[in-house]
Amino acid sequence: MKTVLGCIADDFTGATDLAGLLARSGVKVNLRIGIPDAPPTDTAAFEVIALKSRTAPVEEAIAQARAALKWLQAAGAKRFFWKYCSTFDSTATGNIGSVAEALMRDLNTHQTIYCPAFPENGRSIFMGNLFVGETPLAESPMRDHPLTPMRDSNLMRLLAPQTTKPVGLANRLTVAKGADALRAKLSELATQGVAHVIVDAVANDDLYTIASACRDMPLMTGGSAVAMPLPALYAANGTLAADAPRATAPDLSTETILLSGSCSAMTRAQVAAYSGPKHGLDPVDLAENGPKTALAWLATQDLTHAPLIYATAEPDAVRATQAKLGTAAAGEIVEHALSQLAIAARNLGAHRFVVAGGETSGAVTQALGVDRLTIGTEIAPGVPWCFATSAGQTIAITLKSGNFGAETFFADALKALK
Repeated sequence: MKTVLGCIADDFTGATDLAGLLARSGVKVNLRIGIPDAPPTDTAAFEVIALKSRTAPVEEAIAQARAALKWLQAAGAKRFFWKYCSTFDSTATGNIGSVAEALMRDLNTHQTIYCPAFPENGRSIFMGNLFVGETPLAESPMRDHPLTPMRDSNLMRLLAPQTTKPVGLANRLTVAKGADALRAKLSELATQGVAHVIVDAVANDDLYTIASACRDMPLMTGGSAVAMPLPALYAANGTLAADAPRATAPDLSTETILLSGSCSAMTRAQVAAYSGPKHGLDPVDLAENGPKTALAWLATQDLTHAPLIYATAEPDAVRATQAKLGTAAAGEIVEHALSQLAIAARNLGAHRFVVAGGETSGAVTQALGVDRLTIGTEIAPGVPWCFATSAGQTIAITLKSGNFGAETFFADALKALK
């Protein structure tokens, strides 16, 4: 099928977040892990390409995004969505704005919007400032993120150093007036040379207004939630065919492994709340001895009881580990260990994989040889079960962004697939 919307995400959990919200429409959504090697075949109306570029060097992130764009264009897409985290995770030099500008040049378009709001998950934007719940971004736990500490809540100030063209704002007062008013504001800003427009959103109704106003833009950017209304809008105007293929789910046995590398505040609470068998990883021990202790523990577990293996830790412990091993090395050691454990679990009969953390999700899916997923039922807003093939076996896998889900997420995931 010809692709209606081509999406590029800067990490794997963000890609499943976006794919899950698009799949609420019931229409089949394909998620590709990395840029496919082969030309597009068996494409869906909505194609999402998951990159691992959030913290990559800027030029590498740009190159990956441009290659993904080229593949999606070959699949027939005319409209595109650049997806990043709802907490705008980035550094002073990129990669959100720098990638957006590169995509704009390739598409020969002169303006795009930025809307990382996700009200269902407590992310809102007001007067250009991003809030996590009722807390400004810079005062939230994201202030101490180990890779992308967010020390400013103002999205215009965060975005400006990442771009070469002017940054502007379409505030909540404009959005509240409806899609026509927002289109007029965007046009006004365009005549002023403003290429990058932050758009306020505090509720789901705002997202529908924004999507309605911007649905025909060659490029939209944001968190996943602003893309959620697009399937219905495309169906209403005939862009999406009424008989577009629907998603189906396979039957799988219940052997499960839970793997957590995220150290976000919510994932820490989720690990603490989980009542099943669990085993913690020590990155310093992993650096010296590898995951042999965890592998031995895993071999003794009944996978129908869904054991959890985690490197999730408190911020002070993370900082101490990074001081000993180095920030990048500490993360790589944990990712490599969890990848080995995922393979071992699969070889022991696991058919269901719950993975917490963006970097961890990327490492685990690559280790399992997963390059394409079909999106299934949602566990929590933005976190769906997905179905794929690994070593010739059909598996279910969910890739959870660190901050998403309730404290009961791991138990919720097991119930959702029943």
